[in-house]
Amino acid sequence: MKNGKLEEALSVLSMAALVVITLLNVVTRYLTDQSFAWTEEISVFLMVVMALSGASAIALRDKHIRIEFFLNRKAADGAEVPRRSLKLLGSLATSGVFMLLAALFVRWVWDQYRFSETSMGLGVPLWWYGAVLPVLCAAISVRAFMAFLRTLRGQTDHVRNQE
Repeated sequence: MKNGKLEEALSVLSMAALVVITLLNVVTRYLTDQSFAWTEEISVFLMVVMALSGASAIALRDKHIRIEFFLNRKAADGAEVPRRSLKLLGSLATSGVFMLLAALFVRWVWDQYRFSETSMGLGVPLWWYGAVLPVLCAAISVRAFMAFLRTLRGQTDHVRNQE
């Protein structure tokens, strides 16, 4: 888990399952003019898992999309803008936002559990789907904070060189 392989594997498995489920739904719809209603429910869940686990792996490598205009611009007097400070701010903000999201998702999942909400397609408890969200948001937060610490120590290319 140190170099993001777990998150990458989770993203790949989610994408593979999404492809298989979608393909089965398309073939079934073509052959029978019927559609599996439950496939959309699982597909949405898999897309969220894929996006969040991928975001966690990217946060570890500090390769999230940035507004390069601010990162690469020169000051009015031609001096370099403090890139390190901007990277620290971005990593810390990312970590804070995703930790807040993790806390909010915990409350949301607890409400789903407490009120016994079920899904429309399969009728399973919604907290089964939601339980993964706080975990993945916390993983992104931890990975972004690790990038913050590496930048703070001056080890910005440590994980990038391991690829």
